[in-house]
Amino acid sequence: MRIGAHALSNGLFVAPMAGITDRPFRRLARRFGAALAVSEMVSSRPELRGSRKTRLRLDHAGEPGPISVQIAGADPQMLAEAARLNVAEGAEIIDINMGCPAKKVCNVHAGSALLENEALVARILEAVVAAADVPVTLKIRTGPAPERRNALRIARIAEAAGVQALAIHGRTRACMFEGRAEYECIAEVKAAVRIPVIANGDIRCAGDAKRVLEATGADGIMVGRAAQGRPWLFREIAHYLATGEHLAPPPPREIGAVLAEHLDGLYSLYGCDHGARVARKHIGWTVRALPGGEAFRSSVNRLHAADEQRAAVNDYFERLAA
Repeated sequence: MRIGAHALSNGLFVAPMAGITDRPFRRLARRFGAALAVSEMVSSRPELRGSRKTRLRLDHAGEPGPISVQIAGADPQMLAEAARLNVAEGAEIIDINMGCPAKKVCNVHAGSALLENEALVARILEAVVAAADVPVTLKIRTGPAPERRNALRIARIAEAAGVQALAIHGRTRACMFEGRAEYECIAEVKAAVRIPVIANGDIRCAGDAKRVLEATGADGIMVGRAAQGRPWLFREIAHYLATGEHLAPPPPREIGAVLAEHLDGLYSLYGCDHGARVARKHIGWTVRALPGGEAFRSSVNRLHAADEQRAAVNDYFERLAA
């Protein structure tokens, strides 16, 4: 697949997830085979550009390219300026968030709330494409609500504006993450536009990936929540799509080494105190299906020092491996 001048190694994408897809997460996902990992969304509001949270979200040190930065907002000129600034800071792809259903995002008329106003969608896309001298991509949902699906119209607006790839989460804004993903809608969009279409939603394993590609005809898939605590999922999907064979799950020693690498990345990015707090959810996701995982998650959440947390993780996986 190509996005502008960027030739991607495959069609596997990491979904942008606020508070999750930071630099350590993205680097692991890329190492395990994802072709592109879109950053956490950054606000286009000027007063937030200098905040510590925004600076951390835009830290791509040591990350393989292409670097894709997702911007969020509702004002065309603010989004255009955000695109220019992020390109100046090294972004090689600008992604626009019109898919987030969170109330705090939609309450300021950003994210998936924008799908209600197709004229504004067109103005935003045209302004950002004109401002950015790198490819612009778009993430959407199937519409505001089940009775008002408009993904096909939005896709045509995007293509006409010069957007070079479209990711679609197969639910409406109103559906949040409930119910079944609407692959039929994604298939309809794919059949109607010439730009690459990436299917997102309910892809939990390699078999799901193949099924969704076949059902939608999409050019690629985007995985979000299923990769939490399982960055090797991208390796499993790539292998299955290439060979039709399922890889064995990673052994405890490999899982422990991957988690240790993730923890070190979090401590480095956020500092030991903040990094240890961020790490708790990743530890929980990693061990949830392992023997004694829930008890270990509960015990490690009571630790505050990074070195104690790291030692506890090492000890847990050494016991599993033995």
